[in-house]
Amino acid sequence: QVQFVESGGGLVQPGGSLRLTCTASGGDFGFYPMAWYRQGPGTQRELVASATQGGATNYRDPVKGRFTISRDYSNTMYLQMNSLKPEDSAVYYCNRLPPLSNSWGQGTQVTVSS
Repeated sequence: QVQFVESGGGLVQPGGSLRLTCTASGGDFGFYPMAWYRQGPGTQRELVASATQGGATNYRDPVKGRFTISRDYSNTMYLQMNSLKPEDSAVYYCNRLPPLSNSWGQGTQVTVSS
């Protein structure tokens, strides 16, 4: 069974940084594009950043230049988030791209507030 576990969220002041970690199990994810998603209060889940098997990355416009996605191909993926803004507050999830609908994890809460 495919499972994703996210960690590293927390409360941070505007301008601060966090590093999220995603650990995947139940498959070899080195063969697939992977991504980070987020869902804020009252909003739909959205794609934040993705990384292909070959290491090519793509970012949602509002996070370009501030977030960095990386993966080490041992089924672990990271999201380095710098210069955080209140509008980045959300629950962050990892999954394949496109996502496996039955494999969403619990996510990790990121709250950016002074």
